[in-house]
This record gives sequence, C-alpha cells and structure tokens, in this order.
Amino acid sequence: MDIQLDPARDDLPLMANTSHILVKHYVLDLDVDFESQVIEGTIVLFLEDGNRFKKQNSSIEEACQSESNKACKFGMPEPCHIPVTNARTLSSEMEYNDFAICSKGEKDTSDKDGNHDNQEHASGISSSKYCCDTGNHGSEDFLLVLDCCDLSVLKVEEVDVAAVPGLEKFTRSPELTVVSEEFRNQIVHELVTLPANRWREQLDYYACCSQAPGCGELLFDTDTWSLQIRKTGAQTATDFPHAIRIWYKTKPEGRSVTWTSDQSGRPCVYTVGSPINNRALFPCQEPPVAMSTWQATVRAAASFVVLMSGENSAKPTQLWEGCSSWYYYVTMPMPASTFTIAVGCWTEMKMETWSSNDLATERPFSPSEANFRHVGVCSHMEYPCRFQNASATTQEIIPHRVFAPVCLTGACQETLLRLIPPCLSAAHSVLGTHPFSRLDVLIVPANFPSLGMARPSKDKTGHTSDSGASVIKHGLNPEKIFMQVHYLKGYFLLWFLAKRLGDETYFSFLRKFVHTFHGQLILSQDFLQMLLENIPEEKRLELSVENIHQDWLESSGIPKPLQRERRAGAECGLARQVRAEVTKWIRVNRRPRKRKRREKEEVFEKLLPDQLVLLLEHLLEQKTLSPRTLQSLQRTYHLQDQDAEVRHRWCELIVKHKFTKAYKSVERFLQEDQD
Repeated sequence: MDIQLDPARDDLPLMANTSHILVKHYVLDLDVDFESQVIEGTIVLFLEDGNRFKKQNSSIEEACQSESNKACKFGMPEPCHIPVTNARTLSSEMEYNDFAICSKGEKDTSDKDGNHDNQEHASGISSSKYCCDTGNHGSEDFLLVLDCCDLSVLKVEEVDVAAVPGLEKFTRSPELTVVSEEFRNQIVHELVTLPANRWREQLDYYACCSQAPGCGELLFDTDTWSLQIRKTGAQTATDFPHAIRIWYKTKPEGRSVTWTSDQSGRPCVYTVGSPINNRALFPCQEPPVAMSTWQATVRAAASFVVLMSGENSAKPTQLWEGCSSWYYYVTMPMPASTFTIAVGCWTEMKMETWSSNDLATERPFSPSEANFRHVGVCSHMEYPCRFQNASATTQEIIPHRVFAPVCLTGACQETLLRLIPPCLSAAHSVLGTHPFSRLDVLIVPANFPSLGMARPSKDKTGHTSDSGASVIKHGLNPEKIFMQVHYLKGYFLLWFLAKRLGDETYFSFLRKFVHTFHGQLILSQDFLQMLLENIPEEKRLELSVENIHQDWLESSGIPKPLQRERRAGAECGLARQVRAEVTKWIRVNRRPRKRKRREKEEVFEKLLPDQLVLLLEHLLEQKTLSPRTLQSLQRTYHLQDQDAEVRHRWCELIVKHKFTKAYKSVERFLQEDQD
C-alpha cells in the first residue's frame, strides 16, 4: 500500500478506510517533552463498523432505568483502579527504530520471549521488542487503515473493555455470557451510542476503558501515509476489535506541530494548520465523514500551560513535584483535523476591573444543568447541542480566557481583553447561538505559518475508493502554504454577496444558515443553494450556483466581479493618495545626488498600513531605486517598526536592490515572522 508521492506536485492521500469502519471517539494520554521535542503516549480508539453506523442508533434506556442505581450515577471521572503501565515507562523499556519489523515466520532474537500477546502481562506491557508480520496478508483478515505520518508506533493492542466494572450491563443479549470478541464489541457499540443527555457518564466510561488492560497484541504495518492494523482471524469489520490502544511517539521533524519559542524566548509547541493536518500528531481518520469526539490527558512540566480545543476550561492537576496534568474533552463530533493543542509558558491575562454588565452577561453554562428541550429541530447526529437549550441560545458572551507571554501583558490589558466581549456579543447578534460553550484565545508567535488547515472536504477530494480512501487535490504543493488565495477569494466572495444583497438580507440569511447546518459538514454548493433560495427574486440579479462557481471557485486569478470592483476602488481617495505619493518617490529617485538650492524638499503624507503595502508594491515595479531613496523610505515611514505585511514588502525591496545597510531587517523578518 506504499504510495510514493512527489511532494512538489502530487496530491495528499486520505488512506483511512472509513467506508468500512469509523472511529467514534479518541482517548489520548500524552507526555510532552521539550528536551527531546517529542510527544509520546497512548491513544485508544473506539470504533463502529459499517454495518452498525449505517443503522439507526439503538436505545439502551432499559439497561439503566433507575436514577438511584449506583452503577449509573456518574460525576467527575474517578480512578478505575485498573493497573496499566505508564507510556513513559514503556518507551524506556522498549527498544525500537521507528518500527521493528521481521518477516513472516522469522523469530525476533532481540528478546528470549520473542513476540507474544499480553495474556501473561494483563496489567502491563511486555518489554520485548515488538515484531509485526509484514508478510502477505491475503484477503482473509480485515485491515484497519488509519491516516498516519512521521510517527513512531511502538505497539498496538486490543483493549479488554469487559474488564471495566459496570460495563456488563451494556450487553443485553442473553446469549453473550462468555467474554468474547462479540461480547466486547457489543459493549463498545452500546457505549458509543449512549444518548446525548448521558454524555458525562459516557466520558467516564471512556476514561475507564482507556485504562483497561490489553487482551492481545495486534499486528501492524506502516507506509508513508498510513498505519495498517489487523487481527489474525478477524475477517470483517464486525469481527475486528472495536477498542484498540496504540502506543506511539511523535518525531521532532513531524509536520503537524511546530516546536519554537514564544515572544519572550520561552519554548513552546503547537499545532500549526499543517497541510497534513494532525496525522503526525496521532493516528486518525482524515476523511470528512469521520466525525468523532475525544478526550485527552496531557502531562507537561509544571511551568507549562496546556491549551486544547476542548469544551471545558481545564486547570492543572499536580501529579508530582515539577509535573502537572491537564484534561480536556469534546462532546460535539468533529473531524480529526479540528483537534488543536498548544503547550507553552504562557500567562492567563485577566482584566484588572470588570464592568457589572460583563459579569452579568458572562455566566458559565454547563450541559449537565441543561434542559435539553428542542428550541429548534437539529439535523446533525446526536450530541449535547447548545441550539437545543433556551439558556444557551440567549448567552451573548460565552466564558473566555486569554493566554499570552508575560511580555505582552500590557498590550493585552490595553486592547485585546476589552475587545473580545463586544466581538462575542456582535457574533451572537449576527449569527445567533454560540456553537461552543467557551473560548480560549492564545497569542501565538509571529512565525505561525498558516491562515487555516488543509481540511479535507468533498469539494477538494478526488476519486473515492470503495474503502473510503481518496486524495486532497494539490494538498502537498509546497507553495500552497504561502499562497492563501482560496481563503482570500472566499472572503471576497462573501464581501461581494453582502454588498450585492444588502446587509440586512445577507446577515438574516447567515443566521438562518448557521441554525440549519450547525454540527454538520456542508459543501459550498449547500451554502450557495440555500442563499439563492432565501433571497427575493429581484435581488438575485442573474446570480446562480453555476455562475458563482465558475467565476469564484473554478477559475484562476481574480474573479471578474472583483476586477470590476477593483477598478472602481482604484478611484477612491485612499488609492489616489497612494498614487500621488508614488509619483513623489519616483521624482525623488530620479534627482541627482547634488541638488540645486532652489529645489523644494518633498513633503510626504502619513499613510495607513494598507496604503503602505500598496505604496511599496508600486515601488517594487520600479527597475532601480537608489540606496539614498531606500534609506529615505525607511526613515520616513519607520518601516522596521511596521506590521509584518509592510515589512514583507520592505524586505523584498531590500533584496531586489541589494540595499546592504538594511540586511539586518531581512534577518529579523526571517527569524521572527517566518518558520
């Protein structure tokens, strides 16, 4: 299955066989080590085979009818008292070189015991070097394929969920009295299909299951873009274990996260919107149909803060001196590419004084106290949805935290902290209910490289195989991360539609669209079709899904409607002012070094940052600019102190005209504003 791609031109493969089996929930248990620049630990996958996830979810209310039943009362997660070896211990005991591979029938001589399952080590992990069978698998065994890249996988095993106390009530079939694969898979099926109002109980059971002992190692193999797992004798997805644990570690060069320094020079690591998304952070299913929930426990040195895209505002728990643990979870099924993590020496910024209005509006909201009556009809898969709760729909300002390096405390206090509440309130007034219960804002270093992720969608994928595998067109083009044309065109398309339809009509539609499609994966065609169906005929003005796609999404370059707007905008006052300044600079550049005494000094106008960008772009078109002109430019506009967009153009001028006196500015830009 090894696919060798030319990253300069080929597409990014999505290898996961999502048509056969889906991951419904991930449980991650990870350690972050800044010395080795490695994240290591385990991930437990809870799976649902195709025959089941295509059917309507079964109800298990009969299994837990009484609220007084102690086995059904769950609060915050408690230790399950199931012994399990720590991931850090495992990695120190196991010898590996990315993957320990020996051919079929070959004995592993690295340990006397060879390769064996965990039945004699039910509470721990064998210290033997793992050996996986890479021989001809034939067509007998089912193969679970996960998207994976730049990871060292140490071991894969089946999880004995039947060993967790209380879970036996999930098996209602009287014939399932003996612990078997079918018995364990039935438990997982009933667990992943628990009703939304039992989300906390479900998370508790997931946590307990993730600590359960292994009940047999699984064979695995890898190629460039995938991890392939099988169990001997499991011929279908239904027979395959539905709870598996993967022991793995990331590589320092892995492309899903960036190890760097923050604005104060302290080490940090975070997900960066990589073209390969999170497959170098954990094995996962990338195709958009693979909507899942997750929970994660992350350990790091006590001086670090761990932030994740979870629904809870996690606080550190001290495990031992110098080490803290952070726990996050998500109950809304989302693609694996939306999982984010950031670890660094950041400080939570808080307002010195809060207005009474802010305190009254920002009230923490918990689904556990929610009345889940339907305020509206939702079309997404079942989860604890805020759109179904009257209290959540009126919450204008959701709880939020702001984290930044200490050196930015003043700027955050003066500007950012006061700006977020009105922004949240404005978003609520325009779009309606906030889909998430809280928000964390992190001020990342200036070298954050991307405006967004190369998230797979049906629009971008090519031919999809029967297994669900496909590709993201041009996903590995190295120039793509620098050319954010698709985002810019999307912005200008929305701007164009708002201007054409009028703010009242457009924003009314956006609110309706968010309410209709929240919690679902949608295509651009869905958005455009609903837009055209919900605006009066007289405002359509020959708009159609087909011509919008043709002009904005399928054609290269600047769309024709935007070109017309650009020509009209060229006549605006700000643009005319820039053109006048360009003329002055060209005149200055043409003057001889020794000027006549009667010549007047040019007087330059103060320009906005966007005007400066336009000015420098015009000057880049000049064949030559003298060092004297460039020095005057720098002095007039303090270019070294402008934002990254302005300094980017300034660096281009420096390089183009070999202005050696300003090479330090280029060095600074590359160090602070690029990877």
